[in-house]
Amino acid sequence: MKLSWLDIRNLDEARNAIVQEALHQRVDGIVAADPAALQGLPPTVTKVLFPRGKTLPEDFGEATVVIVDPRFHGITPAELRLEHPELEFGRFVEIVDAETLEDACQSARTEQWSLLLFRDPTKIPLEIVIAASAAAKGSLITVAADVEEAEIIFGVLEHGSDGVMMAPKKVGDATALKTVVNAETPDLALTELEVVSTEHVGMGERACVDTCTYFRKDEGILVGSHSKGMILCVSETHPLPYMPTRPFRVNAGAIHSYTLSKDGRTNYLSELKAGSKIVAADVAGRTRLVTVGRVKIETRPLISVNAVSPDGREVNLILQDDWHVRVLGPGGTVLNSTELKPGDKVLGFLPTEDRHVGYPLDEFCLET
Repeated sequence: MKLSWLDIRNLDEARNAIVQEALHQRVDGIVAADPAALQGLPPTVTKVLFPRGKTLPEDFGEATVVIVDPRFHGITPAELRLEHPELEFGRFVEIVDAETLEDACQSARTEQWSLLLFRDPTKIPLEIVIAASAAAKGSLITVAADVEEAEIIFGVLEHGSDGVMMAPKKVGDATALKTVVNAETPDLALTELEVVSTEHVGMGERACVDTCTYFRKDEGILVGSHSKGMILCVSETHPLPYMPTRPFRVNAGAIHSYTLSKDGRTNYLSELKAGSKIVAADVAGRTRLVTVGRVKIETRPLISVNAVSPDGREVNLILQDDWHVRVLGPGGTVLNSTELKPGDKVLGFLPTEDRHVGYPLDEFCLET
């Protein structure tokens, strides 16, 4: 889980409201320059003292983590730990050149906490620090100017920083930051569905979803005609005799179909566009968010696949009626849509919530 630290050092009028919002959203840390600003905070939040450009106080108050700048404060985290073994200490490094980049790498390898501020907008120095400290046990916190940068920081080198520190400008920023931190998609409990029938249903529009990601051979996206039942459509990672593989693509289904997207929503395939975020899933139910590069909609013959779950729930998927369009079965078995027959097993997902404009909602809704 990524960490979110909220920097309140320069807040004035809105401080109390922002702190209360942060606590409600379960932000991981509150960062202050004065120990008095940390008084009274609940034990559920890490109290971080970071007096940058100021003399270290004699009493750290209720702080649980103290960040120091050895170049300014003249003392290292290791020296402070000897004096205050009950507290955790970290090092602040501002990266402006090769020398300070090496300082950051050394801190990330050795310190319990490293708080890093990168002067330049490039993320290459952060990549270097992450790579240099891959085996380290300490935590790397990177300063983010805003929520958008925080999201980028979490994705650097696929691992990202362990956390970010962001200074909020208004009420709502803490919520937005926590949303980015919680963007990891949960694993899904996939179900073996049994095919009961298939039917050629004539012409219609189907969508190929081209993403900015290479899918694995046992991975695709979940697609279904109804919000409460979806089938795992495999990407074009498996060889075909008449065309090259396109491991970034899923020939997903008719345009009315649902797929899972960001923040627990569903989207129609017809709604997806460049930049949309959708959920990729593998046969074990492991998921990740992937970015859509484009959606290619064309008129093609369609086939309707009807399946049923062990508890009797019905699932439908309408696909392009062609042998090279495939779904996944148990164990990663690749099944051509035109060869599916009653009794075949496919992998699916059975959400329990109804949907309103894509959001899960507990209400009566009948889909046929």
